[in-house]
Amino acid sequence: MNRYQKIQLSERKYYIIGFIVLVVLLYIIRLFYLQIITDEYKVYAQINAFEFLTEYPPRGYIYDRNGKLLVMNEPSYDLMVVPKEAKGCDTMALCDILQITKEEFIKRMTKLSLPPNSPRKQGIFEKQLSVKTYAALQEKMYRLKGFYVQVRSIRKYPKPIAAHALGYVGEVSKEKAEKDPYYKEGDYIGISGIEYSYEKYLRGKKGTRIIIKDVHNREVGRFMDGKYDTLAIPGKPLYSSIDAELQEYGEYLMQNKKGSIVAIEPSTGEILCLVSSPTYDPNMLVGGKERNKNFARLYADTINVPLFNRATQAMYPPGSTFKLIDALIGQKDGVLFPNTRYPCARGYPPMGGKPKCHPHPSPPDLEMSIQYSCNSYYSYVFKSIVENYKLWGNFENAYQHWREAVMSFGIGKKLNYDIPFEKPGNVPTIQYYNKVFGKNRWFASTVISLGIGQAELTAVPIQLANVMCIIANRGFYYTPHIIKGIGHEKYLDSTFKVKHYTYVTEREYYERVVNAMEKVVEAGTATLAKIKDIKICGKTGTAQNPHGKDHALFFAFAPKDDPKIAISVIVENSGYGGVWAAPIASLMIEKYLKRKITRPDLEKRMVEANLIKANIDYIKSGMPDKKKNITYKKRKRKQ
Repeated sequence: MNRYQKIQLSERKYYIIGFIVLVVLLYIIRLFYLQIITDEYKVYAQINAFEFLTEYPPRGYIYDRNGKLLVMNEPSYDLMVVPKEAKGCDTMALCDILQITKEEFIKRMTKLSLPPNSPRKQGIFEKQLSVKTYAALQEKMYRLKGFYVQVRSIRKYPKPIAAHALGYVGEVSKEKAEKDPYYKEGDYIGISGIEYSYEKYLRGKKGTRIIIKDVHNREVGRFMDGKYDTLAIPGKPLYSSIDAELQEYGEYLMQNKKGSIVAIEPSTGEILCLVSSPTYDPNMLVGGKERNKNFARLYADTINVPLFNRATQAMYPPGSTFKLIDALIGQKDGVLFPNTRYPCARGYPPMGGKPKCHPHPSPPDLEMSIQYSCNSYYSYVFKSIVENYKLWGNFENAYQHWREAVMSFGIGKKLNYDIPFEKPGNVPTIQYYNKVFGKNRWFASTVISLGIGQAELTAVPIQLANVMCIIANRGFYYTPHIIKGIGHEKYLDSTFKVKHYTYVTEREYYERVVNAMEKVVEAGTATLAKIKDIKICGKTGTAQNPHGKDHALFFAFAPKDDPKIAISVIVENSGYGGVWAAPIASLMIEKYLKRKITRPDLEKRMVEANLIKANIDYIKSGMPDKKKNITYKKRKRKQ
């Protein structure tokens, strides 16, 4: 070997040593990264060795204002399975207990074995087993290898009332589970009502139980004897403002009728009852297979629409009940006084008797106009407000002022109460009428029906009850709310303690309206609402409806000088407000203030009336005496 070759071998030795050092260094760096910097493989190892089982907390209970239980929990059982471990289980026994076919069993097991699931991880095989099914399974569990039961809780309603107010619980959607890390598919979540609005308080906090598994995915025991397990924290109890007895009575009166009853305590804004009829037993939407069947049946009922919350989502023309708001705005604007009189010739004279009116003493003053609900009078009042050019300069400014004043009473906007999916109602805009009639081509006479709560003007029942609170309080309201306390400390959102003042704040204007409302009940259009020893102030209304009989409205508060309850009642397809809505409101007021009913004959007539059937018969007869609102139909067609 010559000198040159020796030098090459010597240099090659250094290359080899350098390469070995580099490899060792890379291994050291990689080990340092895996053991010190990142937990990636540690997590993988834990996933393979540990199983994290979720401990579900019980949802918070819901109570009424007097401490009566409205919503509680009862145990529910989900049948879980690890597909990889289920080999050799008694398939036929399981199918027999669950009343499913072998093909269905195979289909479910296949689904739980495919991504995103895994044959080595647990999945839900059957949700919400009945107590009977659970008991049958327990006897056979030793033959059902790979299966186990996970205990959860589902809702239970001691009394089948307030379904729309309380809401219901259902399975969380895939989209919600992806957005909110708290949830995973298969979890339960509030879907409507209080259950939806107060979900974050009711749901509690999940716990975790860590189980050690061997290489065959068999349970060995608890990790560190449960040292790192976390307990589930139960949901907080909610104390509602609902009076369970009043709620139950309202649903009793409204059976076989469509409509709503909303009662509020004026001094606090607390909702005393929220009735939407037809309703349903909230226990129907609890459980597994039965729940799905019941929901499908309720959803398919397009005649009664029992899942629709009429109290917060139905928008009706307020009819003559709206005249009270015009009376207050007119006084505030200086265009209406106690002795102001307008003629009525069974209708509004400047437009040939349209809108029409019923017989009553004429010409009425302010209080008489409310007492006898004169359409002509409030056509004049509306015209005087929106043509007050001295104050507002032109018609558009005056109309915009009227619209904003009306909205200050909580109509045409959302009140932001704590019941979800509220509707705002509608007070038509200038832009809307410009689109329908053309700019500068519509005037007070064009939209005169707005003055009597008709045409495109709409309100939601809870808004009308809130208007009664405003008049009872003489100018202000608290945001209506159905929860008065959260948790054992009974925390209440501060937004529900704020007074909201309307455009009209002068007490003298309210007193004139209140005196007239008392006369409505004592000797006006709502004499059927009179109660001995209780002074009720109310107003009747009729909302036009082209698809059957008109809707009857009545809203009131009582007692006159120390209001404890404000109420709105709407009975669809029943005609005049004084015939059906007023008596129902009167019975509700008596029930709340006296805790007894002294007029059993009136109660019997209200309960036994089947107005749903009566309206169907009326429509079948061709609606012979129906007066169709041609003006309104033309506007809709033109739009």
